[in-house]
Amino acid sequence: MTSNNTEHPFADYIRILGKGKKGSRPLTQSEAYQAMRMILADEVEDIQLGAFLMLMRVKEETPEELAGFVQAVRATLPNIKQTADLDWSAYAGKRRHLPWYMLSSLLLAENGIKVLMHGSAAHTQGRLFAQDMLPLFSLPQADSFASAQQQLQTRHFAYLSLETICPALNKMIHLRALMGLRSPVHTLVRLINPLNAAYSIQGIFHPGYRPVHQEAALLLKQPNMAVLKGEGGETERNPDMDCLVQSVHQTHLSEEIWPALFARRHVKPAQLNPQQLLQVWQGTNQDEFAEASIIGTAAIALKLLGKADSQAKAQQLATDYWHKRNKSAFTH
Repeated sequence: MTSNNTEHPFADYIRILGKGKKGSRPLTQSEAYQAMRMILADEVEDIQLGAFLMLMRVKEETPEELAGFVQAVRATLPNIKQTADLDWSAYAGKRRHLPWYMLSSLLLAENGIKVLMHGSAAHTQGRLFAQDMLPLFSLPQADSFASAQQQLQTRHFAYLSLETICPALNKMIHLRALMGLRSPVHTLVRLINPLNAAYSIQGIFHPGYRPVHQEAALLLKQPNMAVLKGEGGETERNPDMDCLVQSVHQTHLSEEIWPALFARRHVKPAQLNPQQLLQVWQGTNQDEFAEASIIGTAAIALKLLGKADSQAKAQQLATDYWHKRNKSAFTH
């Protein structure tokens, strides 16, 4: 800790954000990089970290700030040769519906698309997280980048926890219970793309963040990326609603609306039983909402990946995948 008379090097970044309505401004991409570099190197006091995160929360992140934060995180990671086809972030947790996106990602993997999913252990009460669903499918967590790469080769699916990717960020995401609010960490983790996949798909909850993710991806030179307002904030199409997807393709920005698949909204289930994920995959539980969500989410990913050049073709391809799936793939 610095003496009372010497200003801490990190104080400047807090001042930039907190110097009143007229004096404050967003961080530049370079400043955001330096600030996050200091945080990850444990060169910041706890009270400074709390102030910084909450000032960022109040003003909300700019694309430049997000890009700088992500670059600082990536600088701490091993330089991995691209092994995943599709980067899939899963950090929100589900509370109204089951995490059907798990089946979407496994459906893609079954058809030869290497999917790297990354997320965190439960950081918000009353939600179901991808990490907790893995045992249902007898899927291990990758305990290192090397094991994730190995799993992608053997089963075309791997899950890396934030704790493995970046312990400091994992600690920060779990501050939500202490602060009572999400922080920029919840946004930047979705953009990490730890295995440098050429394609990245992200879900958000607040629609205003869609263009921020899109523009940050552009700054990060992410070749192909899609972001959608997902059910519960996860990368999952809600078939009861129109779904706006904003994308980046080789520096070209685009957006399209995927229409609702049902005329009437479904009633959310009274309780969530994760076993139904397996039952729906195995065909022992017929659920039209679940199947539409699984197929519809996979379709968005397939169009992003260039496996189909229209929504109709992507939807048909995803439907074909679903009907031909190996129903016994996850039997114990």
